[in-house]
Amino acid sequence: MATTLEGNKKLQTLTAQTYVNEVYQAVEKRNPHESEFLQAVKEIFDSLVPIIAKHPKYAEHNILERIVEPERLITFRVPWVDDQGKVQVNRGFRVQYNSAIGPYKGGLRFHPSVNTSIIKFLGFEQIFKNSLTGQPIGGGKGGSDFDPKGKSDGEIMRFTQSFMTELCKHIGPDVDVPAGDIGVGAREIGYMFGQYKKIRGGYEAGVLTGKGLGYGGSLARTEATGYGTVYFMQEMLKDNGLSFEGSTVVVSGSGNVSIYAIEKAQQLGAKVVACSDSSGYIYDKNGINLNTIKQLKEVESKRISEYVNAHPEAHYYEGCSGIWSIPCDIALPCATQNEIDKTSARMLVSNGVKAVGEGANMPSTLKAIDEFLHNNVLFGPAKAANAGGVAVSALEMAQNSMRLSWTFEEVDHKLQDIMKSIYKNSVNAAEEYGYPGNLVVGANIAGFTKVADTMIAQGVI
Repeated sequence: MATTLEGNKKLQTLTAQTYVNEVYQAVEKRNPHESEFLQAVKEIFDSLVPIIAKHPKYAEHNILERIVEPERLITFRVPWVDDQGKVQVNRGFRVQYNSAIGPYKGGLRFHPSVNTSIIKFLGFEQIFKNSLTGQPIGGGKGGSDFDPKGKSDGEIMRFTQSFMTELCKHIGPDVDVPAGDIGVGAREIGYMFGQYKKIRGGYEAGVLTGKGLGYGGSLARTEATGYGTVYFMQEMLKDNGLSFEGSTVVVSGSGNVSIYAIEKAQQLGAKVVACSDSSGYIYDKNGINLNTIKQLKEVESKRISEYVNAHPEAHYYEGCSGIWSIPCDIALPCATQNEIDKTSARMLVSNGVKAVGEGANMPSTLKAIDEFLHNNVLFGPAKAANAGGVAVSALEMAQNSMRLSWTFEEVDHKLQDIMKSIYKNSVNAAEEYGYPGNLVVGANIAGFTKVADTMIAQGVI
């Protein structure tokens, strides 16, 4: 009898694997040049084999074919005038990926690398990340290949106003609620909110999140992604007899996520010795002085290399990948996608890293993730570990809907509860489907189940 059951289980797994492979091959054929998008799809699809084997209904309803295709992909021209009076043209994007459990929700990224593949990868990941938060929000993402670096406030205002003139036709508090991402902070959100208000002729506070506190923003939103990553890792470390207390930490990046991951890690007793920007990285054996980083990045908008002027005992190195050669107990990649490849992962492992938490979106390649898991490194995948930002964005939406403003402590407490819940649900899903400790599988399955079940309940739409 046991042999028969085991045989049936293997057959179900083989059938599920065949189905997943066939759907992925179709996606690959349809999107041949979208490498980032295909990477995200493969990572998620591979994790879903055990749940599809156990619950064939997802294959019977062709959920993978449906969930991988955006409900809507919008591209548009963004003309604007620079300070020299010359007309510039950029390309704008918004992918409204899945609205099964709520209005589309996801950030806007302004960066020269932005293209259809990156927007689709971010939007696809956002479906599962948003589901994990337990908040009623669907998945979306957007942005432009506009580069805000080196632009004046006037140029950024004119660009964002032009961008919102088109985007406003496709968003709304109950339809699609954008937020910030790389290159989009409070300034850009403010300009876009003003333009939306002017065009729509009403005050819809819930149409954007990441707003200023004076017009509907939420306390703790700035800190949310970085804090949330550390809260998630804190739960993982605690479960494995480890702690931030007394640990050496390396954090890549020096934007919002990185700064507040550093801040919370230091508050928990960690020694953060390195961080970076797109030019290079700094190593301070005495521990990073966060006040100096904040002054350079949040006030003066200077490069990370300037840190050594204030702290001559620190060292600056050109290039970014070398940051992963620094021995550490905990690594928090918080910069950008694919910043840790297999080589970097091997360096971290050989230097004794115990845990890796992804603060950025998909910062580790598939081979890097395999390297961590193969060597029993605790690994917090992005869609779980960095969900704090969108979680607090959803809390901002709730405050806007109720015309309320919660205190920092109230929001921070809710954020901690959400991150604990995400961790617990990921752990439970991994165990239930035969992958104990593998939070890549656990997070993907936990995020997928809610969305897939809702899609079935709502019929073919």
